[in-house]
Amino acid sequence: MWSTTFNQIRLLFTNPIFLACISSWFAAQFIKTLIKLAAGKISSLRELFELLIWRTGGMPSSHSALVCTLCSSIGFRSGVSSDIFILSFCFAMVTIRDALGVRRASGIQARVLNEIGTTLDNQDILKFKPIKEVQGHKPAEVFVGCFLGIVIGIAFAVL
Repeated sequence: MWSTTFNQIRLLFTNPIFLACISSWFAAQFIKTLIKLAAGKISSLRELFELLIWRTGGMPSSHSALVCTLCSSIGFRSGVSSDIFILSFCFAMVTIRDALGVRRASGIQARVLNEIGTTLDNQDILKFKPIKEVQGHKPAEVFVGCFLGIVIGIAFAVL
């Protein structure tokens, strides 16, 4: 039983599609971290590690990079007419649309609510605790993420 489990884990970590997806996620996060570092927008070591590993928003979109890597890798390995490619393509479209639309709109709304709430709190009209501002993506951030993901997906499929 244990040998079967370890064999499955080994197969996962040697799967080129899995490796391509993980690589694109980390590449996008690394590029995002370098851009923020160069702009002087990182104030602590903790913030650096959060951005490098997990934080969302910014250039390039790691979500878009990952789903485009998944889609292009599967397209090369299984063909663009395969069911799994169609599934990955639809998943990519939903993810990209969410990054551009829903998450971005939610972030803008949260920022405006925080501004209004802070103003009311400063005037002692209402006690206000700021809400989390979820960062969506600008179209250029998504485009660069998609481009990065396609390039990494093709590289893993060809090499």
